[in-house]
This record gives sequence, structure tokens and C-alpha cells, in this order.
Amino acid sequence: IAVIGPNADTQYNQLGDYTAPQDDKFITTPLEGIQAAVSKKTEVKYVKGCAIRDVTMSDIPGAVKAAKESDVVVLVVGGSSARDFRVKYEATAAAIANDEEGQILLDMDCGEGYDRSTLDLLGDQEKLMQALIETGKPLVVVYIQGRTLKMNLAAEKANALLTAWYPGGEGGHAIADVLFGDYNPAGRLPVSIARNEGQLPIYYSKGKQRAYMDGEANALYAFGYGLSYTDFRYSNLQITREQENIFVSVEVENIGDVDGKEVVQLYVSPKNPSVDRPLRELKAFQKVFVKAGQTATVKMQLDQDAFTYYNEQTHSWQTDQGEFLLQICKNANEIELEHTVIRAPRTK
Repeated sequence: IAVIGPNADTQYNQLGDYTAPQDDKFITTPLEGIQAAVSKKTEVKYVKGCAIRDVTMSDIPGAVKAAKESDVVVLVVGGSSARDFRVKYEATAAAIANDEEGQILLDMDCGEGYDRSTLDLLGDQEKLMQALIETGKPLVVVYIQGRTLKMNLAAEKANALLTAWYPGGEGGHAIADVLFGDYNPAGRLPVSIARNEGQLPIYYSKGKQRAYMDGEANALYAFGYGLSYTDFRYSNLQITREQENIFVSVEVENIGDVDGKEVVQLYVSPKNPSVDRPLRELKAFQKVFVKAGQTATVKMQLDQDAFTYYNEQTHSWQTDQGEFLLQICKNANEIELEHTVIRAPRTK
């Protein structure tokens, strides 16, 4: 196994903002996690390849050589919020992103004072990824990052893609558990992953958008998106009422070969709102564990708050009546089941 990349074995890059000095024994990097997870018969080769931002010490040929000598490549890229003694700070404690010419650039690309004009992987990271893709070796790309970054190349060319954000001190073990199948992941995106900066801001609640002249308008990965090592099928959507409460029931079947967790998401969409409203809003969700080949029943409740919003015209909270579309989704763009309900006017 070739483990490559600027975030493969850099401890503080996985710890996030405002991290106090840590004892090395409390931090496991992805490289160390993979080394601890494999048997003695497995050789793990490590080459950093490049830094997050600096390009003066890149070793892409060395990374390619290690990849060609391996059966599979794990590339760990992304960003960093790790502070350094060379960083200068404002009185507010915000970092000053003023890199002097000739100095090695810090990995730090995220945090106070580190606004960005691009979502690209910085430095030589994209070049490194492309070079590893061209080796033809199976490629797993892991992003460690503090903000959403472009994943277009990895999404198109890599065999697997894992987003770990800042995974903390135990991140190396957690990443290895997922990569080797010791843990079946069930994470879901709390944001939308844009294809490029021109899409920003990008909201799932806008629904389907008209395409750009020069590209798609939909997110690369939608809000609520996430995969696991198994698949689920939804069926038998049931809607019942009790006074002003609506109860939603749906059956979730694990149609794969391994046990896993699914995150069932319930969105509400008003058909004829009295004022402009988001086309779709997440109002409830539930994570459920389902054994392979078995089915679980998920129940969720919507009370009046699910249909209430603040009306800026009247400066008051308002609950619309009329038709609403209830949608059971795997993520904001994948609707599995839907049903229309009618909220009648409240009786005194």
C-alpha cells in the first residue's frame, strides 16, 4: 500500500483551529492508522509528495515510483488550520496571511485571516493526484480539510473518495477502520459540495436550478449525501394524523451484504406558499441500523413548527395552510418516496 500526500502524516493538520500543543502519543495520523491496521505481510510505503501550499520541495516522481511499486494508493490531501510560530497575528488573534517572498509557505490555508478566492487544492496537490491517476493503480483519495474544497478530479477518476474534515487525534484509526471495512460509514454531508466557485452560494433548498451556459448548476455532492458499504431500499410510506401532528412511517430494507446504518431524511415542500419560500426544507431525519437482508420501520413526527416560518413582510411567525409535499430522501437531490398532505385552517 502506498500512502501518499501532505496530510498523510502531518499531525496538526488533522486537529483543526486553535489547537493547543499536543503530545505525539495522543495523535494518530492516517499513515499510522493504516500501518496499525494491516498485517506484517503488508508493506506500507510512504512518500509525502508535496505540501499543502509550498511547491519548492515537492517530490511527485518519488510518489509515482512508490505508487507503481504498490497494489493500491491512498492519497491524503486537503488543507490545514495548523498554526506555526512564524504566523503573525492581529490584535483580534486573526492570522495575517502575508507570506514573505522566498520563505517556505505554511500549510495553513483555513481559519481567521485566511480567506480564499479559490476552492482548488493548493500547491502541487492537483498535479500529484493527476500523476497518481496516470499510474493506473487503484486510487483512494482522502480529504482532510476545514472548508469544502473542489473534488471534481477525485470524483471523476478515483476509485474511492472519503471526506474526513478535521478528524482529530484518533482520526488515523477512524480513517483506517473505514478504508478496510472494519466500520461501515454512515456520515452525511451537512453542506453542499460545489463544482466551482461560480456556484456559490449554493443551497439545497433552491431545488433544481437552471444550468449555466458553461456548466452544470447542481452540486457535485448534494446536502445530505453519503454512501456506505451496503444499499437500502425504501417502501410503504404511511401518513397518519393526530390533531395538528403528522406522523410519517417508512420501511427501510438493507438490500446489501453487510449490516449498516441509513440516514432517512424527511423534507417538506409547500405547493402554493403565501410568500416566497424555499422549495424544499429538511424537517426531520433519523439514523437507523439495519442488518443485511432485513427491514426496519422508521417513524418521524412533524408538528406545527415544521410548517411555520418568519414572515418578513408582517414581522411575525406564520403557519401556512394548503398542500405540502412530504418527501422521503436519501439526500437533497435523491427523492425516494413522496406524498401530498393538506393542512386545513386551524379551528378555534
